[in-house]
Amino acid sequence: MRFYSLKNYKHKASFEEAITHGLAPDKGLYFPERIPVLSKKFLHNLSKNNIYDIAFQLIHPFIGDSISENIVYSIITETLKFTFPVKSIDKNISVLELYQGPTMAFKDIGAKFMAGCLGYFMGKKDSYITVLVATSGDTGGAVAHGFFKVDGIKVVILYPSKRVSELQEKQLTTLGDNIISLEIDGDFDDCQKLVKKAFLDSFLQRNRKLTSANSINIARWLPQIFYYCIAYRFLEKKDHKKVIFSVPSGNFGNICAGLMAERMGLPISLFIASTNENDTIPRFIDSPIYEPKKAKYTLSNAMDVADPSNFIRILALHSNKELLRNNMIAYRFTDKQTIITMQNIWEKRKYMLDPHGAISLLGIMKYLKEKEKNLDTIGFVFETAHPIKFSDKIKEPLRRNISSPNNCNISFNKDKNFYRLSTKYEEFREFLLDTNIR
Repeated sequence: MRFYSLKNYKHKASFEEAITHGLAPDKGLYFPERIPVLSKKFLHNLSKNNIYDIAFQLIHPFIGDSISENIVYSIITETLKFTFPVKSIDKNISVLELYQGPTMAFKDIGAKFMAGCLGYFMGKKDSYITVLVATSGDTGGAVAHGFFKVDGIKVVILYPSKRVSELQEKQLTTLGDNIISLEIDGDFDDCQKLVKKAFLDSFLQRNRKLTSANSINIARWLPQIFYYCIAYRFLEKKDHKKVIFSVPSGNFGNICAGLMAERMGLPISLFIASTNENDTIPRFIDSPIYEPKKAKYTLSNAMDVADPSNFIRILALHSNKELLRNNMIAYRFTDKQTIITMQNIWEKRKYMLDPHGAISLLGIMKYLKEKEKNLDTIGFVFETAHPIKFSDKIKEPLRRNISSPNNCNISFNKDKNFYRLSTKYEEFREFLLDTNIR
């Protein structure tokens, strides 16, 4: 499998090159030159196969012979070491809990998978690389944990000052060793701009080998295909049902992976991009203009993204906007709607959603109410993070109903270790060129 730049089809790379470079030479995002098609036998036997075999069949065509099959399978088993419960909250709505991993966020999967692949390539070359990652909340902790003490890799995480929850900040600032955290005096888009400028800096690139662990990197983005097959296998004999997914969307990597899974053959009827008040894509779907605005700070902070990087990949999957509209709709919801939904579901079902999962559920509910009266529809909601990660943002009495899992207390008890930087690129560049962080 080769990957081409979405800015220039002539710029192509192997799986290894695409991972280690992060972006193409023209700074375009990499995209597979062909989309593998899943066999009917594979789809028919989804519920019978274990998740490791499913994940291998999904991801191996993209990797090819860049990594041997036994090592790919080993990376997958290390990546998917936890459960993925499906909880029914209505007769036609189910929640897939993707937060059972070490940092209680869905991004544990992509981060761990990428760490395994990149660690393999760096070990083979006996060299080192610096991974840059901008985070709006959960990516930083997942990447920090996934890459912690991986030989040959230094990780630099940029996060927006006072715009991540207390637990999220603890998770990305307390590990130390090869993990370095930068608190940036700005929002997520400012962090993302600094990372993008670093990849455009030829002098910096000559002096420090860089790649990205955001979902712009194919090794972070593509494993998110796993979620959709994991959810689908729970349907068992209900495969005649119309299946829709509502995805809480910020940088749009997750829903883009779902669209890729659908192109590979998974029978998904519709995607709902459910956003918070950062509504660039809902506005674009209904108008001819793509117009990002200044990012707003919300309860669902992992989605506080005004200019989502992965949307260009979604456009690459659709030759025109009409085809996109037929495949994906987008809704925007407020913090007030988010809290009301969390309260209602707790009172009715004794199930605690996090703010992102609440927005995902709002998307399904809005669609079913306004567009779809067919009871044969099955809707999946993604619960992408444990609600404890946002307990400092949620007011009483709802807060007291949030349970505390065992693996969250460790981070609270550790001291934070981070550097503070402005949004000036020169300051960030100087920091990266400092040989002490190698």
